[in-house]
Amino acid sequence: MRGGDPDIVRPAIETGESLPGTRGFAGEIDGRLVRDVLGRQPLFFEGDDPDEWAFDRTNLTDPTPLPAGHVVDPDETRREVWSLPDPVRGGSPAVAELGEAIDASLGSVDTDGLAVAFSGGVDSALLAARLDVPLYVAGFPDSHDVKAARESARLLDREVRVVELDHDTLVDAVPAVVRATGRTNAMDVGIALPLYLIAERAVADGFERLAVGQGADELFGGYAKVAGAPEDPRVEADTVRGARREVLCSLPAQLERDVLALRDAGVEPVAPLLDDRVVRVALSLPGTLLVSDRDERKYALRLAAREWLPDRVAFREKKALQYGSLVARELDRLARQSGFKRRMDDHVTQYVESLVG
Repeated sequence: MRGGDPDIVRPAIETGESLPGTRGFAGEIDGRLVRDVLGRQPLFFEGDDPDEWAFDRTNLTDPTPLPAGHVVDPDETRREVWSLPDPVRGGSPAVAELGEAIDASLGSVDTDGLAVAFSGGVDSALLAARLDVPLYVAGFPDSHDVKAARESARLLDREVRVVELDHDTLVDAVPAVVRATGRTNAMDVGIALPLYLIAERAVADGFERLAVGQGADELFGGYAKVAGAPEDPRVEADTVRGARREVLCSLPAQLERDVLALRDAGVEPVAPLLDDRVVRVALSLPGTLLVSDRDERKYALRLAAREWLPDRVAFREKKALQYGSLVARELDRLARQSGFKRRMDDHVTQYVESLVG
């Protein structure tokens, strides 16, 4: 089993405790297949046969992901054992409590062979402030992420190693990312590519593990559609907290993509902000601490981060990875140069598919 102590997972199966104190787990325990409530560790089985399973989808002919929070019993019965706990009505843990949870999670990270994927935003800056290990950013030379990472690193009195991207690098990496993730759509490939290329560079420099800030946007209200609830048509919920919960349901699929891409590049991902201690506090935050009355997203996280970060870093606006690195822009440019015009349906995805035959 990956990611969890069997002595913690066993009682959690019986009690249904969804956040028993891990950073996610998946695998086989006592003849059962298990995957944690947020799907932080991917697990696949062959078609409809749970007797043949793997952590890496490329080891199977017809990989089917085990849904997050599910258990497959020895008799092959599949059941949902864990679901995210409902927030406590009226409960509002102090920002200090969130800071304590983050501090405990980061304090327990083993830094041996570790590097940090660093974009300069509050999520990765928290990791950089607490973990004395090398920092890496990937992007085209004029990208937002490279500029932000250099600026934040300077304010933290740290250095950042820049993985400068170009068209040849993207084209060469696309087939590996598609093979590892099983996805060709433009968004997934655009997100996975910079992660994959950071990991490749870190491995070349001798690192085996990569700390990432994954999960912070989903947990703490980092998306515009969450802040826009209930007016934003992209969510069904009528409150910010409800919209945040909707977004959290997309996390297992996103983590599957990121974890598979990073492992294929040769590193084991470490996601301290997805520690159960942090998740439990985040789920109890009121909407006003997810999005402030001034529309400041991830408000509680930014307030808690001030213990370790200057305000210019804690409150820095961040772009999504595929846009901040300019990977999405340059994939679009490559697609058009190859004859896949924007008037075509999903032209970047068609271009990606052409690269992998």
